[in-house]
Amino acid sequence: MSQPSRALPQSKETLLKSYTKRLKDDVKSILDNFTEILKCSKVEDETQVSRVTQVVQYQYESNVRAANIVRAGESLMKLVSDIKEFLILNDFPSVNASISDRTARLTTIQQQTDKQLMSLKEDMAVTLYELEESYYSSQYH
Repeated sequence: MSQPSRALPQSKETLLKSYTKRLKDDVKSILDNFTEILKCSKVEDETQVSRVTQVVQYQYESNVRAANIVRAGESLMKLVSDIKEFLILNDFPSVNASISDRTARLTTIQQQTDKQLMSLKEDMAVTLYELEESYYSSQYH
């Protein structure tokens, strides 16, 4: 948050703790599964299980662990999305500042447009007056 000294309501504090726990759990899941995949790649010399059976077992375990890594990665992406949403919805000073800046820019544009319209109006009035004067003073009137 932009002001760490400000106390958060209980629900926000709980939500932030939940985000922290999700982050730690997902990163731990990725690390543990990756470590286990590396352990599967280690070739053992003598086992009671045939080599083909062992390879198939390691392949299946690696696939499951890779799927777990993907799931944890997707969960982290969802967590990032949730945190962004939390910041957008709960960072009122920033939102208010953004709205104020936008309002000021639009007010400036409006004032410039009004000035241009007034200038155009004055030019048209002068031109129309000159046209009327020219028309009424001509022989075609």
